[in-house]
Amino acid sequence: MKKYIFSAVMVSMATFASAQVSFGGKQTVEGTSTLVDFNSPLTADTNSTTNNNTSGIILPAVEKESSVTAPSNGTFIYDHEAKMVKMFQQNSWIQLSDAGNNSQIVVNSATDLNASHGAIIGSPTSAANGILVLESDDKAMILPRIQNPHQNVKSPYPGMMCYDTVKKALAVFDGTLWNYWK
Repeated sequence: MKKYIFSAVMVSMATFASAQVSFGGKQTVEGTSTLVDFNSPLTADTNSTTNNNTSGIILPAVEKESSVTAPSNGTFIYDHEAKMVKMFQQNSWIQLSDAGNNSQIVVNSATDLNASHGAIIGSPTSAANGILVLESDDKAMILPRIQNPHQNVKSPYPGMMCYDTVKKALAVFDGTLWNYWK
């Protein structure tokens, strides 16, 4: 009987738990509305000189945007053929960068690149397909924060994305230049 009660309690906890994930060795997640947080400084002043983070998110490089079957709104990619960062929104791909340089891209030659093998954070299931799917009605991701990535990231990789704490903007690297979105 104890085994059944324990199992019921564990299933209930797993069902109603609200997952928050931290990457990069950070021990705490900022705020209750955060689903994913990266190893950026936990300070009120994001322009603080203590922010020496130079690590961002590297977006998946796909051969071309049409390679992504059934994309969901909010899907980010690095389009290898167009040499640019793109985001899927309302049934179309939006260019977030100019054409850059894809010569640094290391092509994944694995034979099994099925998007259904991705990870879902925030929910046990999702209708969206992707490498990493963030699923939540009331939580968001905090991008890695970097001061002046165009100066401080010494060897950015095409498709790198972060939040520039000085320009207060989304920064994406196209392989040649940093592109900024406010």
